[in-house]
Amino acid sequence: MHRVILRNHSLAFGAALWLPVLQALFVVHPSAGQQPAPPSRVLGTIQSVKDKTLTVLSDSGTASTVSIEDATKLLQIAPGKTDLKEAAPLALADLEPGDRVLVRGALSEDGKTLRASSLVAMKKAAISEKQNKERAEWQRGVGGLVKSIDPAAQTVVLTTNGFSSNKEVVLHLGKDAVLRRYAPDSTRFDAATLAPLSALQVGDQLRARGSRGPDGASFEAVEVVSGTFRSVAGTVTSIDASGHTVVIHDLASKSDVTLRVSGESQMRRLPGPFAERLAARLKGQPGEAPAQPASAQPNGIAAAPPHQVSQQADQSGGPTGANRMPAAGLADLQKGDAVMVVTTQGSEKESATVITLLAGVEPILRASPKGAQDMILSPWTLGGGEPSAN
Repeated sequence: MHRVILRNHSLAFGAALWLPVLQALFVVHPSAGQQPAPPSRVLGTIQSVKDKTLTVLSDSGTASTVSIEDATKLLQIAPGKTDLKEAAPLALADLEPGDRVLVRGALSEDGKTLRASSLVAMKKAAISEKQNKERAEWQRGVGGLVKSIDPAAQTVVLTTNGFSSNKEVVLHLGKDAVLRRYAPDSTRFDAATLAPLSALQVGDQLRARGSRGPDGASFEAVEVVSGTFRSVAGTVTSIDASGHTVVIHDLASKSDVTLRVSGESQMRRLPGPFAERLAARLKGQPGEAPAQPASAQPNGIAAAPPHQVSQQADQSGGPTGANRMPAAGLADLQKGDAVMVVTTQGSEKESATVITLLAGVEPILRASPKGAQDMILSPWTLGGGEPSAN
């Protein structure tokens, strides 16, 4: 079984925060026989405020001009709230760049300006506070490989592994727990979609935020993200920088695997001494633990999917995150280099895409050519990007 602890790239909180508000605001109950035209609306982030005119940039990158009328109803709602009854009145003077707004109204005659009848805002500071809180929760969360699933009990058993031992955690899913599933070709949290428990499979990678039980063997989850990924350990056979691909000879299957490198792929190179210390620990030799990069922080099992957490050692003594290691590119790879790679599943039509590639792992593969696949990147924080980046 491949042990891969994953962290996705950047996360867009805006859509997740606003979806319930959209549903609440635009539930229309027309009278019998009526088919009212949908109102014009804009959802996005305020770019500028001038007098009673706003420039709002949508999530798709389209800028809209919004005119605030004397009769415009202005409301403010806290991030995460789903009932507009909990919204409070808002003054125009309190709107500022960075605020998220949902505007409903009618287009002007020239079609260039949305004359707002209502505007619901989430303040930039409130969004940031919620993001920081959830970031901390993901960091304190739990991650591992799915060992078993009990739909009747709404529990999932996870295996988390380090260099010395494996550990099981029983994940309890409350009735309000949110389950998300990564897209097959992405580890972007904003591309993850809501999914039922039946979509989860044994062997999947899963990450949850919530609260730990006092014994550390149980975890009450409020949000879960999971996906199916692949790990490859082997040597570089060829590199096509112009085609953005690399061919790896997989030590496990003893076959060549073509992998695509995208703009989101993270490529790192382990410093020699660091890799040697990891190899020593993999062989069970006593000695110095892997040195942590200066910016690393303690506490955490693996990476939180949507968050730029502190690339730290796991609870079982694993090393700090690969994201702190020196960056590398295709041009830095050479034929024969030993690498460990986490990839998407790929398909018959498309090559798997590199999520994270670690070079400089020769000592690790020498220490355990077969076992390397079991520990490949498992305690590591992978990926990068701020949660609000997209």
